[in-house]
Amino acid sequence: MIKLTDQERFSLHRITHVTDPIRSPRRVDRSNLWLLKFWLCPALVAFALVSALSPQLSASEADEKHFTLRVLPLLRTKCLGCHGNDAEDLKGDFDMRSRDVLLKGGESEEAAVIPGDPDASPLYQAVRWDGLEMPPKENDRLTKEQIEDVHAWIKSGALWPDEEKQKQHRESQWADPSNEDGVLVRTSGGLSDDWTYRRYQPEDVWAFQPLSDTASDVPNDAHPIDHYHQQRLNEAGFEPAPQADARTLIRRATYDLVGLPPTAEDIDAFQKAWSNDPGAAWTALIDRLLASPHYGERWGQHWLDIARYADTGGYSNDYERSNAWRYRDYVIRSFNEDKPYDQFVVEQLAGDELADESVRQKNGGDEEKVRNARLEGKYTQQEAEWLVATGFLRMGPWDNAMTKEPQARQIFIDDVVNSVGQTFLSTTMRCFKCHDHKFDPLPMRDYYRMYAAFQGTQMAERNVPFCDDESQQNFESGREHVQKLRDFAVREKNRIKAKEEEAAVAWFKENKKTYVAEKDRKNVADEDKPPRHHGLDYVDEGQLKVRQQDEWIWNRRLERYEPMAQSVYNAATPKIPGNAARKLRIDPKADLNVKPVSYILMGGAVEAPGEKVTPGILSGIGLPSLAQGDDPWLLTNEINGRRMQLAKWIANPDNSLTTRSIVNRIWQHHFVFPIARNPNNFGAKGLKPTHPRLLDWLARDFVENGWQMKRLHRLIMTSKAYQQAGRHPQLKELQTDDPTNELLAYFPVRRLTAEELRDTMLTVTGELNPELGGVPTMPEINMEVALQPRMIQFSIAPAYQPSPTPSERNRRTIYAYRVRGQADPFLELFNQPNPNDSCEERDVAAVTPQVFTLLNSDMITDRSIALAQRLAKDSKELSEQVDEAFLAALGRKPSEKEQSRMVEYLEEMVEYHHTQTVEKTEYPKRIKRSLVEEFSGRPFEYEEILPVFENYESDTKAAEVLASTRALADLCLLLFNSNEFMYVY
Repeated sequence: MIKLTDQERFSLHRITHVTDPIRSPRRVDRSNLWLLKFWLCPALVAFALVSALSPQLSASEADEKHFTLRVLPLLRTKCLGCHGNDAEDLKGDFDMRSRDVLLKGGESEEAAVIPGDPDASPLYQAVRWDGLEMPPKENDRLTKEQIEDVHAWIKSGALWPDEEKQKQHRESQWADPSNEDGVLVRTSGGLSDDWTYRRYQPEDVWAFQPLSDTASDVPNDAHPIDHYHQQRLNEAGFEPAPQADARTLIRRATYDLVGLPPTAEDIDAFQKAWSNDPGAAWTALIDRLLASPHYGERWGQHWLDIARYADTGGYSNDYERSNAWRYRDYVIRSFNEDKPYDQFVVEQLAGDELADESVRQKNGGDEEKVRNARLEGKYTQQEAEWLVATGFLRMGPWDNAMTKEPQARQIFIDDVVNSVGQTFLSTTMRCFKCHDHKFDPLPMRDYYRMYAAFQGTQMAERNVPFCDDESQQNFESGREHVQKLRDFAVREKNRIKAKEEEAAVAWFKENKKTYVAEKDRKNVADEDKPPRHHGLDYVDEGQLKVRQQDEWIWNRRLERYEPMAQSVYNAATPKIPGNAARKLRIDPKADLNVKPVSYILMGGAVEAPGEKVTPGILSGIGLPSLAQGDDPWLLTNEINGRRMQLAKWIANPDNSLTTRSIVNRIWQHHFVFPIARNPNNFGAKGLKPTHPRLLDWLARDFVENGWQMKRLHRLIMTSKAYQQAGRHPQLKELQTDDPTNELLAYFPVRRLTAEELRDTMLTVTGELNPELGGVPTMPEINMEVALQPRMIQFSIAPAYQPSPTPSERNRRTIYAYRVRGQADPFLELFNQPNPNDSCEERDVAAVTPQVFTLLNSDMITDRSIALAQRLAKDSKELSEQVDEAFLAALGRKPSEKEQSRMVEYLEEMVEYHHTQTVEKTEYPKRIKRSLVEEFSGRPFEYEEILPVFENYESDTKAAEVLASTRALADLCLLLFNSNEFMYVY
């Protein structure tokens, strides 16, 4: 009898359509049952196979190709993570690495695939989510096309060619850059050929392509933004909204550019100018706002959101980064100076290399002079500015306490790589740290090449002289306050240490041992020195730890007032102590010529080094680096110049990720929504651009005109699209056809950000101190939060103490002290982002606690009283006070109806407040803390001083004003809670 191969059996199975009648009786095709008779005659079987199967051979080749190119990569991506990559850990004991094991099935011993019969195959049912659900996560579900691929494969017999055949099919496709399956993207190569030569849908890799040629898109007489905007509206069958009125436009423009409200006088002047010549009035307004020093504060805040600015390092100790404020001020200055964006990029990524090279050139290449300049901080103003700029690389949370050195080092570099990718390239780097990217042309090799670019980068608080344009306001008073706190901690520590040393002296005497001072006892045998903390009880031991920790904390804060910067330098990685986050300095003995060695870390683990790599860039966008060599994606392997070459590659005019990224961000903060809706992620899983050609036109124009942001602001704001009203005549139809306003048929309404809300109230009340820059200010925050115990390692962090005077406290919110472990409750509630993560877009959710805060918090009450005092001082008549309140808060006078109702309300509230007694606010000067001592497990107490409240100038409180002022404050409170105050239209 003729023996049939597996291939012949399944080919015959396809012809007869006979399946297991128990599994799927409905699939038996009885019209071909006569073929079963041939099993009785080998000759007839052979004849049947030759005649019936010969025409199917080419089809089999096509089926094998379909499996190799479409189905197998799908199985590897979606299934083998749980069912094959780790043979020792198969979910459900189900292996999917071969055809045989699929036919065998898992722990149920039911075949997963019934060749020729997809509907009866559990695998097909699972990928359809028909009874079974695989892959189990919603966002991993197969697409309709992928499900059809699985169906076609099983229908054709579930062929699974051998490795040699698979290789032939794959290689046959590699020379074709584009076919019906998508496009190939050239990269440095993945960990497998399947990944390296996989295809992408063009719309998924839009960001990795060069900017499209838009030169001929826009007619000469058209505004480019309006051209693309109108084109999209025309396609959808809508007209743009009418132009907004002058009052709406000045408020919109003023908030957009400086983050503050226009005054009533500003509005009045603009409306008059608008009535004479709208175009000239609008242009003059934009130019005035762009020239304001407050422009840098507003747009600097946007950048700091992305960069994750904070004044502390986070984690368990949350140590202060006392000089981080200098980076914040660098960002604000850069925006005010309209620093070209490409220069802004290079300075933040490689400013220390710029400074080193400047010193090197001045000294004829003398490397010892470079080393000395690093240690002594002898830099010019320009060099100092560059060094401060690299504070960007220090913005992420980091602390090496309780962490092994290699892992602590990896945490820092991983954080920097991801931050650089998200900030400058709109690319989430963590997605390909442990494997080649699942969706984008980003190989794991590129991640570790960029990792290698930072391998020689070391953290340090560096000696960097203050620049002339850096504010040193309040240095003396601030230093005096911190010194008081430090001196108290040191006194208490010394008191306990003196008690311990007195007991030690007695121990040496009692044991007839020669006395050895504490500082010299380290190498003395245990039996020859007193036990640890001899003479102290558990209270002393606990208090000693607290005072030592406090001394470290206040020593660190004193560095605020020293010419130092949170920065980096290039050298071999030094040995650092386990508490390095509280003090990092340049290692004077560091090897400056080392070439750090880097590896691909399998699974992202430092314990699993794989292939060796050298510094490089992202290859998927097809833009080579500046380094010369055989591999166009590599950077220099010298320790100096790695970050400089990377920075210049990022800032290359042809880097489409960079240019699209920054233009998209600037657009976002004018129109609420960016063109590409995920500003930190331009990958396949990010939302696609709503106006892709407009984005490319703007990116190209931005580069061609010197990377100037202020010019881009003017271009955006002079468009009709920007000047649209926030309402549309066809709003109902638009809400159905375009619910997210992708067409921009009307201007999006937005709520004030947390910073704008606080700054606006301070502006309206006349309390805002417009001083620029300097050390962080400490606004009043909720006193319960300020004084509540905040655990840090071995201790409790000192209480938050506000700045002593209103002038110091009431500065713009961008200058407020940002503690990672203690957010300002008011700002956090109104969407100030968590500084641990890059914020691509502020949360705008309206939640119930916001209502209570806006009605009852101390902050809002104090602002209401301040505005009421201002109004009461200017006028005694209730009607005039109502007029002035509306002008101050809303920039307009009330209507007759509003005037009448508010006067009546004021009269009622005056009567009410005459019957009320208000308690005076008291501030504590000392507080008691309670902790549990580490070794004994017993609680102990200690005292903390709050010297700021000894001569504290508080904001005016309700108990300090007349009933009539409190009534007027209630009116102000109502206006602060109005939509007209809270929203920009």
